[in-house]
Amino acid sequence: MGIGLTHTNFKMNRLPGWDKQSYGYHGDDGHSFCSSGNGQPYGPTFTTGDIIGCGVNLVDNTCFYTKNGHHLGIAFRDLPPRLYPTVGLQTPGEVVDANFGQEPFKFDIEDMLKELRASTKATIYNFPLPDDQGDWTVILHKMVSSYLVHHGYSSTAETFARSAGQTLQEDMTSIKNRQKIIKLVLSGRMGQAIEQTIRLYPGLLESNQNLLFMLKCRQFIEMVNGSDFDLGTPSSRTSPVQTSVIQSTKSYQNGNTIIPDNADNQGYLKNNVLSNNTNNNNGSCIEDDYSNDVEMENGHSNNSATNGYKNGSATNRTNTNELVEEEEEEADTGRDEDMDVDSSLSPNCKSTSATAKSGVERMLEFGRELFQMSQRLEKEHGVNETNQKMLEDAFSLLAYSNPWASPLGWQLCPSRREAVCAALNSAILESMNYSWRPPLEVCIAHACELLRLMSSSSLGACAFVSVDDILAQQQQH
Repeated sequence: MGIGLTHTNFKMNRLPGWDKQSYGYHGDDGHSFCSSGNGQPYGPTFTTGDIIGCGVNLVDNTCFYTKNGHHLGIAFRDLPPRLYPTVGLQTPGEVVDANFGQEPFKFDIEDMLKELRASTKATIYNFPLPDDQGDWTVILHKMVSSYLVHHGYSSTAETFARSAGQTLQEDMTSIKNRQKIIKLVLSGRMGQAIEQTIRLYPGLLESNQNLLFMLKCRQFIEMVNGSDFDLGTPSSRTSPVQTSVIQSTKSYQNGNTIIPDNADNQGYLKNNVLSNNTNNNNGSCIEDDYSNDVEMENGHSNNSATNGYKNGSATNRTNTNELVEEEEEEADTGRDEDMDVDSSLSPNCKSTSATAKSGVERMLEFGRELFQMSQRLEKEHGVNETNQKMLEDAFSLLAYSNPWASPLGWQLCPSRREAVCAALNSAILESMNYSWRPPLEVCIAHACELLRLMSSSSLGACAFVSVDDILAQQQQH
């Protein structure tokens, strides 16, 4: 019986080790055979009941054998890649049971793996660094500082720069401007993020139409999500409830809930959508005081009875929900002339179902503009499959009454904002002649890619190195 390794072109009627590119340990004489019919003394003989292990060390390309849990030493060196385990039987009735790890091995291979792993890490940590690069501590500090600056961690970057005795390359005002835009994107307020970007970095989006298209696609998704509409309460601005304008059109078909005739219809819709209609108004007319909302933005409250409506009517609130406008926006007191009015209601009231319809109409109008933009980009620059897929996925959300439960609901996940945020942040930095990607991330990406290439080249040492494990260990220290 022979146990060993062979190449794909091995003749199956021969024991492993007798022919080229085959290696075997034979039980009748205990010899090892390396691509030759002439064996070399290696280990003890083996027979019925013995457990023989054949191990390949891909770190140093060696092969070793074990007998009944005991290591017999290295049998073959400089093994070629892509060998396969092979057992050769010659006597009729011979039976073997192969264990590829489905059961614990007789030999303690885990202990051997620990030694190899420790040896590999020691090689990495002890690798000599070139002397012509200067102080590596300074270089590492710059890499960390650039990472913090890149992602807008202004306070942390400033503190780290002071402790490391370095100066920030980018001024604090610029970092805080990017930080403001990043927060808007991560909170789903894409419309405001686009406006801020245009105001603070003129020409950036105009010269990068694909980026602008991606931002607007995300804005459409946030409209479906209910996040890009002007949010109703301070709490909803920090943790918006996931409620779609599409769903709101079905929730208020009874027409019982009503809003002021000339109030901001869209704001009221969002307020009720975000509160999920927790207050039953029983047909009463709700009027919100917009002057109070503006004051609340600055942390004050105004108890005056006058409101911001065009008719100037002073009516007390009958609903605890309040609309808080952003600093950059004013309350929209214009009325939708196409909206139906229930004559049985107060002249200053309209049905919420009509308001919900207005919200959907606003979303569809934005969608038409987005489609026209895609047609223009396709005409100017040719077909962009990425943009096409992005638009199709976003528009498909309108086909579902509950988008989050749909097959495309993954788009509404807040984590999807991170990729958009990263792309916009990198574009801003690149427009300011900074690196679009921090050097620290580049180094980690290079390390991961090198490990992948090592694995594809059958360099076994990469099995004992994990970038994530090394980073985790450094965090613990």
